[in-house]
Amino acid sequence: MENKNKSCCSCGSACCGEVNTKVNKRKLVIDFLYLDLTSCDRCMKTDDTLDEALNEVKRVLEATGIEVVVNKINITNEDLAKKYKFVSSPTIRINGRDIQMDIKESPCKACGDLCGDDVDCRVWVYQGKEYDFPPKEMIIESILKAVYGGSETVKEEEYVMPENLKRFLME
Repeated sequence: MENKNKSCCSCGSACCGEVNTKVNKRKLVIDFLYLDLTSCDRCMKTDDTLDEALNEVKRVLEATGIEVVVNKINITNEDLAKKYKFVSSPTIRINGRDIQMDIKESPCKACGDLCGDDVDCRVWVYQGKEYDFPPKEMIIESILKAVYGGSETVKEEEYVMPENLKRFLME
């Protein structure tokens, strides 16, 4: 006789209840905020490096039940800059936390050419060296720290749009 009750043992569902096989996934939200992916070398390379980093950690995150949501957000006007509290391009945030807390910038010729004014873009500092885009290792380390390093609260600060961004967005 075939047992039509799907349960954990042969005596039916009354002795051990239903088995819950549904796993609650944890979510990792990555926001990539940028000004231009057509001309700015820093934004384009950051986009590529983020994709490479995600491909490398994808299996580990999937195996541990982490759902990754990536939002690529083109900041095209002051309203978007205010909404996302955007301070420097490009920016990567994981669960609302910038992976490079200190903002350092240098002149970006591509963005300056685009808007006809001097524009500074982000410089990334990792292990004591400066980069025009975040190294893949920096992104991977930040992802793993966000997942396995515990949760830090993001300190809310009043947003003031940098003059540099105002000049770029007024093009």
